[in-house]
Amino acid sequence: MKKALITGITGQDGAYLAAFLLKNNYQVFGSYRRSSSSNFWRLDYLKVSNHKNLSLIECDLNDQGSVLNCVKKIIPDEIYNLAAQSYVAVSFDQPYLTSMTTGLGALNILEAIRHTNKNIKFYQASSSEMFGKVLETPQNEKTPFYPRSPYGVAKVYAHWMTINYRESYDIFASNGILFNHESPIRGLEFVTRKITDSVAKIKLGLLDCLEIGNMDSKRDWGYAYDYVEGMYKILQHEKADNYVLATNKTETVRNFLTYTLDTLDFNYVFEGKNENEVCINKDNNKVICKVNKSFYRPSEVDLLKGDYSKAKKELNWEPRTDLKKLVEIMTDADYQRNKSGTVY
Repeated sequence: MKKALITGITGQDGAYLAAFLLKNNYQVFGSYRRSSSSNFWRLDYLKVSNHKNLSLIECDLNDQGSVLNCVKKIIPDEIYNLAAQSYVAVSFDQPYLTSMTTGLGALNILEAIRHTNKNIKFYQASSSEMFGKVLETPQNEKTPFYPRSPYGVAKVYAHWMTINYRESYDIFASNGILFNHESPIRGLEFVTRKITDSVAKIKLGLLDCLEIGNMDSKRDWGYAYDYVEGMYKILQHEKADNYVLATNKTETVRNFLTYTLDTLDFNYVFEGKNENEVCINKDNNKVICKVNKSFYRPSEVDLLKGDYSKAKKELNWEPRTDLKKLVEIMTDADYQRNKSGTVY
């Protein structure tokens, strides 16, 4: 039985990857950072918390000794580094913490592999945010990076350090450059889940109005469970490399909102432009969504669109869930949760 260590197992990707690997007969070790209250609700939601082959361990990515001890204790076959300070907006307020966890955390794992067992395969969760102010569209593995946030900068550091250790120490170290991927267990801090949860609340009479930032921002959105399968395939490939996982389609935040409203049968109309744009419920003439400039980023990433042709050719991977279906999955889940009084 193969052993896998997943850092950041309490997050969306970590939980889905744990469920996927357990299904494929792995022994899974999930690391999490000690805090006043550890939150394992995603593992509970996916019904894997009590799986006989899942073990949860404390590990602080910012502490090189802690990471080294963790890797030495487990000696996993594969390490998936999914832990990060992953909120772009927060990275502007906490650039140092973001740089340490998202950037140097990856280095600490690579060093642990180098000093423990160089046969351990390593997956680094790179991000489309590294492209930032995009220099070409669509973006692929050779597109130059131009990050527009401390989070994006930290991810670029971890990405290139992974390549450096691959080339310098012959470590099987791969980068998955994942574009936005969402699910019913996405954090409420992300605009997609904020939209589906808030619209569900409005439908149920639990909220009057949703406030969001730039509705013209364009993203390449996929389903998280499709993407963790891609992570797995990256480490099963015959050689380590870098791969873009995306849908090669881009839609605005406004479109994501309209798909959500359509799922719950709202009768609506958009009026105004830019920061004065609002969405009105035509049945009662109430404003159900408006723009709040406080949610704008200091420097915006306007257009992300990923070319996954390399992953399709070499890994036989491609996204299976289109955006409308993904929005339906997320919206239905949030509607049922809010209707039953369950809050995540």
